Amino acid sequence: MLQTVNAIVIRAFMFSDTKMMIDALSREEGRLSCVCTVGKSARGRSRRQIFRPLSMLELTLERKAVGRLATVKDAHIATPFTSIPFDPYKLTISMFLAEFLGNATKSEQSSPYLYDYIRDSILWLDGTGTGFSNFHLVFMMRLSKFIGFFPNVESFSEGCLFDMHGGCFVSHAPQQPGYLDAAETAKMHLLMRMNYSTMHLFRMSHTERNRCLDVILEYYSLHVPDFKEMKSLAVLRELFSPT
Repeated sequence: MLQTVNAIVIRAFMFSDTKMMIDALSREEGRLSCVCTVGKSARGRSRRQIFRPLSMLELTLERKAVGRLATVKDAHIATPFTSIPFDPYKLTISMFLAEFLGNATKSEQSSPYLYDYIRDSILWLDGTGTGFSNFHLVFMMRLSKFIGFFPNVESFSEGCLFDMHGGCFVSHAPQQPGYLDAAETAKMHLLMRMNYSTMHLFRMSHTERNRCLDVILEYYSLHVPDFKEMKSLAVLRELFSPT
């Protein structure tokens, strides 16, 4: 049976001379894995390029039996990028976010709202010219809305603390470790209220940006089972560093 799905590539790798495994997030099914025959010819090598991380594709899949991997019968780019592959800053961010999504969405079922948020965010990054140095932070924080543990920002009050385990603002220090002090809580609350249109108004130093990144990753590790260490984190840390 053939089925057409809209999918965002999380990762793709060759597992034989002619076959590629694709891990993707689809609008129709959530996370899925499928196999694609690419061949050794110039055409085959060219076909591999469309499976770059975060590429937005329309895939025609064939499933021959329940429980077996789907086979890609046809694949084409649904929306081509105009800047991400050619901008080293955007490319680094996109590679990191693809790995991050691989961790954060690994158990997600079909969720059009989640898919649309990720798609629209990627397109925003591709289309913007400047002011995207905080993009990955805002993207990661707001993604938690769709996964189910975005904090209630309205419960914030001056001097409160952020309980990482409970995902909430509290007036007194929790008994267990894993909470932010008042100063860092205020910064994270500000980040939680940012969106892509306003984030350029909030300036962060390289050190502050990396600290926010560490906090968000720790937050996800507390709420997503088996959240793995990010291999691309070291490269992202160097982004936008002072020269």
